[in-house]
Amino acid sequence: MTLCGVLNVDKPAGVTSRDVVNQIVRIVRPAKVGHAGTLDPLATGVLVVCVGHATRLVSLAQEGRKRYLGRFLLGQTSDTDDNTGIVAEGGDWKHVTWDHIAGLLSEFTGRVEQVPPQFSAIHVQGQRAYDLARRGETVDLASRPVEIFSIRITQFSLPEFELEIECGSGTYVRSIGRDLGSRLGCGAIMTQLRRLGVGPFDVSDAVSLDRLSPASINDVLQPALTIVSHLRQRHLSADEVIAVRRGQSIGDVSRLTDGHLASTHDPVEHRTALVGPDGSLIGIGELDSVAHRLHPRIVFPD
Repeated sequence: MTLCGVLNVDKPAGVTSRDVVNQIVRIVRPAKVGHAGTLDPLATGVLVVCVGHATRLVSLAQEGRKRYLGRFLLGQTSDTDDNTGIVAEGGDWKHVTWDHIAGLLSEFTGRVEQVPPQFSAIHVQGQRAYDLARRGETVDLASRPVEIFSIRITQFSLPEFELEIECGSGTYVRSIGRDLGSRLGCGAIMTQLRRLGVGPFDVSDAVSLDRLSPASINDVLQPALTIVSHLRQRHLSADEVIAVRRGQSIGDVSRLTDGHLASTHDPVEHRTALVGPDGSLIGIGELDSVAHRLHPRIVFPD
């Protein structure tokens, strides 16, 4: 039987997200594997890995709010905005206090414009920015809007400080440290990053890579429904499951129920998790509020 579900992996430092995927591929073959949101080699923490048909939900997994704990060093700058690149001296940092940093954080909260790092996976004329940067090319990256829901300073001991950040998809924590260091007049680079959570996936429940094996995979693989636990649900009868798998829409939208993260619902969210009689995810439907029907958009095979 081909596996289908999601893994909440605690990525160790020093490996790429692709390295993690490759290791899991060897365990779950022939099932497909894909991760939802790259972590730099420097970073540790939650890496959401979709397995089997659940790879079709990667984009939904990426939508979840991210929670990070980042550590930064004042008085330095680098071409990567962290300590893995070419580091240069910044300005004098001895004047910086907890209150200086805390007083600037409101500028980084809300919907803000952010310039990605030179070494990032942003596409520039069909190429990754980091590929261009590695060839010594200076890339003119445009700012783009990102959403930062909260940011607070949690530790401070000159010349280092720590920030806890909750943000939306596409946010670069390295860029927050870089821009904050610029505002402080001394520069700052990121030295550590731990992803504490993505949507419903928390680091306290994450499994280490060394726990993953053919013998343990079924014990740690979570159902695909976990990925879309924030969506409202429609529980299907056996006949409705057959209809959905044939591409047919279904009615009786009065039977919709909220997901357990219902408080995060967008009022115009029309996507709905289609759940079979056994509690497994059948697919994703789109609510037609005019016709009062659900049209299947993603359907898992039997």
